[in-house]
Amino acid sequence: MTAHDTIPSRRSARDDDGGRRSGRRSPRRRQTVGGAIVSLIAELLIIAGAGTGLYVVWTAWWTDVVAVNEQSKLVEGLDQLKTPDKAGTEHRGTAPVLAEPPDLSDVFGTMQIPRFGKDYNRPIGEGTDREKVLNTIGLGHYQDTAMPGAPGNFAVAGHRVTYGKPLNQIAELKKGDSVVVRVTDAKTKFDVWYVYKVTDSQIVTPDHIETIAPVPNKPGVDPSPSDRWLTLTACHPMWSAAERFVTHAKLDYWMPASEGTPKELSETAK
Repeated sequence: MTAHDTIPSRRSARDDDGGRRSGRRSPRRRQTVGGAIVSLIAELLIIAGAGTGLYVVWTAWWTDVVAVNEQSKLVEGLDQLKTPDKAGTEHRGTAPVLAEPPDLSDVFGTMQIPRFGKDYNRPIGEGTDREKVLNTIGLGHYQDTAMPGAPGNFAVAGHRVTYGKPLNQIAELKKGDSVVVRVTDAKTKFDVWYVYKVTDSQIVTPDHIETIAPVPNKPGVDPSPSDRWLTLTACHPMWSAAERFVTHAKLDYWMPASEGTPKELSETAK
């Protein structure tokens, strides 16, 4: 064996070094590329987080601002006359009943709930279509259920969050609380108050439609003249549609708006 066989030439050394350079990246270069990728991912996450935050603000706050403003205009559009400040006669016999509106989203009345505050006064529209009724009018009457004052079940749906959240406080209602409905039709001069009293609440899955049966939770049973119910339904829990929070109330009395204002509207819920 000769020295030439054991000592690499300059050319072979260059070839070996070039091979190493072409086959591997230096640690510094790998760190630079890796750092750039991490920075890019971090920036994308920040942008996504900001977008998510803005969306939450829009749905939780801005839709409420817009919806409440529009709902207030709908209440004004009913042309409900100012009623006498006195408490009128409480009628408990057969109540006058307005025919169910023929068209989806027709606004025919308002709902006031003292437990929700003195300023609470929301319109009620026909149907429960999300876009045409619940996201705009606020409270929607389940079509083909009873109208206010009639035997059967006047069933109403509404959001607990976003779009004015008219039933946000539904879980706070207590037995005996008042739910005051006013139905107005300026064309026929129909203007009547209906005062319901809360009887109970329950949490069910969406398929439990018997909660809005003519006699709540008794499907197939015909309502008697005294079975004049109101049912409120809203998604449960907050920000979820997994279940429904349901509150039932029964008609206590009715009163023509021309005779006065229900005393419950001047009382503070305890």
